[in-house]
Amino acid sequence: MGRVKITTIGLYLVYIFFQFSAEKLNAADLAKPGAYQTEVYIPKLKGKTIAIVANQTSKIGKTHLVDSLLKRGINIKTIFAPEHGFRGDAANGEEVKDGKDVVTGIPLISLYGQNIKPTSEHLNGVDIVLFDIQDVGVRYYTYLTTLHYVMEACAENDIQLILLDRPNPNGHYTDGPILDSTKRSMVGMHPIPLVHGMTLGELAGMINGEGWLKGKIKCQLTVIQNEFWDHNRRYILPIPPSPNLQTAESIILYPSMGLFEGTIMSMGRGTDYPFECFGAPWLKVGQYKFVPHNIPGRTINPPYLNDTCKGFLVTDFAKNYLVDIRSIYIEWLELLVQECPDKSKFFNPFFDNLAGTAALKQQLLSGMSAAQIRKSWIPGLAAFEIKRKPYLLYSCYSEIGFREE
Repeated sequence: MGRVKITTIGLYLVYIFFQFSAEKLNAADLAKPGAYQTEVYIPKLKGKTIAIVANQTSKIGKTHLVDSLLKRGINIKTIFAPEHGFRGDAANGEEVKDGKDVVTGIPLISLYGQNIKPTSEHLNGVDIVLFDIQDVGVRYYTYLTTLHYVMEACAENDIQLILLDRPNPNGHYTDGPILDSTKRSMVGMHPIPLVHGMTLGELAGMINGEGWLKGKIKCQLTVIQNEFWDHNRRYILPIPPSPNLQTAESIILYPSMGLFEGTIMSMGRGTDYPFECFGAPWLKVGQYKFVPHNIPGRTINPPYLNDTCKGFLVTDFAKNYLVDIRSIYIEWLELLVQECPDKSKFFNPFFDNLAGTAALKQQLLSGMSAAQIRKSWIPGLAAFEIKRKPYLLYSCYSEIGFREE
């Protein structure tokens, strides 16, 4: 269900391409995020007062970046925490509160609570802000929004930002609608596709270069690049980036499954397979059954709490796909809209913010096929491919994913 159609000739070309690049694809374990390049950025931090934007993914091997910096005598004044908190144990949407890190005693300032942007008071006395968070390459994942506001605060306060880049596990394709400026929110700030195929380091350069900060101000930006990685290398995240993205399968399914947050469907929150299954008590198709529960630190009051849902487990679909997933699977939404007893209640108001446009909901309600919807995205994606090229820091052999004819 939902696979992209590939012709015999296309299949042969895919085979040749992946034979040619197999060595690159199998070398993912050699990838070294920017944080590993200590000899490049540590000298820049010596004798400076540092604020750091970090979470549980900010590690060099098994050592947290904060611990690594403290051992090297770096003066860390403040830790800024994104959604899910500094230790990554806050559930989705849960307010992250200010306080002190229980391990180091360093003051913690939340950027997912009362403040979404560091204030001048927070940055008083800070010489450099260091940013190191693992992203998953989807526009509505809020770490990109956090980066935007940190860049803006640094620009306004004339403070340098050093971004330690990390590979994008969905960095091998672009897909989805371009954000409509009227739909800007915490889950979408920039006129980019839903799957943008860029690292946070590349996006930071684009935010600066395209004048997307308030008043078109520029941030003093230094990006410490990844080593031994490009946009066609597989990258399996060593640490879950958030409580409900626990597996490689959930991360590559997230561009498709995340849209379900804007519907009356369950996408598996409160189960062992968040973002790897979907269903509802009223759904008549599908054989997989699951019951969402509250899971402390991961899920609070998920859709259909303690109710039996029927639907689909798509873990194996992600695991066994011919090459890499290179499309958002609108086929699943297309099916579910058709199956819904009351189509007018299928979407909630959050859907348009996630999609970044009101058009996708209307296309699905009007009965447009997934192939027709994807075709409507192509002009925007083609223009974006051209616009992003000057900002790419890593080679990109095949920038646009396979699409249905």
